[in-house]
Amino acid sequence: MTIIKKNLNSTFPDATILDIDLTNKQISKRTLSGEVYRLYPGGSALGVYLMLQEMKPRTDPYAPDNLLIFSVSPFTGLPISGTSRLTISTKSPLTGGCGDSQAGGDFPAYLKANGYDAIIFRGKSERPSYVYIDREKVELKDGKNIWGKITGEAEDIIRNEIGNDKIEIAQIGPAGENLVKYACVMNKNTRANGRNGTGAVMGSKNLKAVVVQRQKTINPYDKEGFSSLIKSPEMKARIKGFADGFGLHGTAASVVPMNKSGFLPTKNYLEGYMEDAIKIDGKTMSESKFFKGRETCYACSVRCKRVIYIPGKVDPKYGGPEYETLATFGSYCGVSDLETICICNQLCNMYGLDTISTGASIAFAMECYEKGILSKHNTDGLELNFGNHDSLPILVGKIAKREGIGDLLAEGSKRLADHLGGEAKSLFMGVKGQELPAHMPQLKPGLGIIYTVNPFGADHMIAEHDTMIAIPGEPFKRRTDIVGGYKHYQVPTVLDENKIHYMFDGQCFNSMINSLSLCAFVWGFTWQLYGPSEIIKLCKYGLGWDTDIKELLEIGERCFNMMRYFNAREGFTKDDDKLPERVFNPVPEGPGKGVGINKEDFYNAQEMYYKMAGWDEKTGNPTEDTIKRLKLDWLLD
Repeated sequence: MTIIKKNLNSTFPDATILDIDLTNKQISKRTLSGEVYRLYPGGSALGVYLMLQEMKPRTDPYAPDNLLIFSVSPFTGLPISGTSRLTISTKSPLTGGCGDSQAGGDFPAYLKANGYDAIIFRGKSERPSYVYIDREKVELKDGKNIWGKITGEAEDIIRNEIGNDKIEIAQIGPAGENLVKYACVMNKNTRANGRNGTGAVMGSKNLKAVVVQRQKTINPYDKEGFSSLIKSPEMKARIKGFADGFGLHGTAASVVPMNKSGFLPTKNYLEGYMEDAIKIDGKTMSESKFFKGRETCYACSVRCKRVIYIPGKVDPKYGGPEYETLATFGSYCGVSDLETICICNQLCNMYGLDTISTGASIAFAMECYEKGILSKHNTDGLELNFGNHDSLPILVGKIAKREGIGDLLAEGSKRLADHLGGEAKSLFMGVKGQELPAHMPQLKPGLGIIYTVNPFGADHMIAEHDTMIAIPGEPFKRRTDIVGGYKHYQVPTVLDENKIHYMFDGQCFNSMINSLSLCAFVWGFTWQLYGPSEIIKLCKYGLGWDTDIKELLEIGERCFNMMRYFNAREGFTKDDDKLPERVFNPVPEGPGKGVGINKEDFYNAQEMYYKMAGWDEKTGNPTEDTIKRLKLDWLLD
């Protein structure tokens, strides 16, 4: 895939980078030319580009020299669903590699509305602080009154100090302040830049919050053409159908289907089926007395976010759990008490914790407890048996505050496994130190390949899932043919060249989505509201960018190759691209009984991926030819 040269020098906006040196209290701005910006047009691509340009290899994640980068894109805040996304890039304290995390909400749209495409935070503030941005006015403010506060309390104090309510806030909670390695950055108290420990890096810089004043958001380049993506009869019907379908129960609706298939990760991935999973399903939650409605991100009609209210226990300002949270605090831990999971979701949002790594780390501790590796002697007296829902909220608090057993769990389950040694090491369920999300590779082996090769660890949002290619039909073919033609299967568990081609293209596509700062649930590859052809129209009507799918896919490929190169500088090789041994065992019980992955076939397919990606067969890192093909020659200087 190559950039279409006739388009390379056509009009593309310059990017405005805000550079904040927290150590020296210096604030400056600079411009990235449109010609360069087109190669790295926001989000993930812009973030890793800036890190490679400005950060030395082997920088400690908590050192002042580590960069923390907030980035959006030229599309952020356009009045259409799924365009308000924020990427945070940094060196991850959890994985030691390239850190990359996305979140929605209103904050991204208003960051762009203030005129900034990215903010680089460097150095470390002498004392707790926060940043206030009102267009050209950028101030470092004293954060002593909000340090130590949970997110909801800190937000109220900031709003009072600023003196108006027309602001948006991205902040860390106590978990980030206490350098929990999977702490996240929260906005709206419910939107989490959740993976890779971005909140811990922010905490290491004594930076509590970033506050942006609301401004008038951006307009499309071609309003008439743009409106066809929203207001044509066909699109109106599609939007309503998607909002009434996916939006009705959100991602939480996946619990029962995954369980019925026999691949709902249960008891730290020991099993794939939980008898009473229906008690924690999205439909059950939507029909419960706890459910108070749906809310959404800026300009998005899908409204997929849950709002839960349990008097005296769960405040609706902290939203409600999605599928990954229901699974990690539910089936991972053998817990089917919906109220407890909702409480844990709230605690994670209050403290600023990634729900996946938090729930999965607790599940790991529970298996260690059941196997006698941990006991009440070193769990602060807690009985950590699977199914003990009473222990979950207690453990979340201990992790956020680094108290007792929580101090060990705050390091992530990989480091705790290494600390415990012996059998515990085989119980860690993750890749590159990051815990697995709730999609079992036994059912989705192609996604398992992506878990291993992905530069920022196991992630379920960076590629399409195997199950989609097993669903024949015109909608799938119509959407994907613009990218490539893929053979369908009766079952999703096949691993062959066709499947690897599909997974590779899906990773290029989703990496591009993250670089354009678009929501993968709205602008995805196979089943979402908009698809590949609509993204090309968004580029044309939203920005005046005449592009095609080849250029867009190359943006995604360039992005994750830069990430892979970043990791290579940190010492990563293909030896780090390994799945936990447990996933090669057939599922023991339930509807998925007997389904597993042949280990030899899996790693042969991984080699196929390396070859397709143009990566070195010995190291698994980008070759010089690949770097040059992707116009990354500057990496070789």
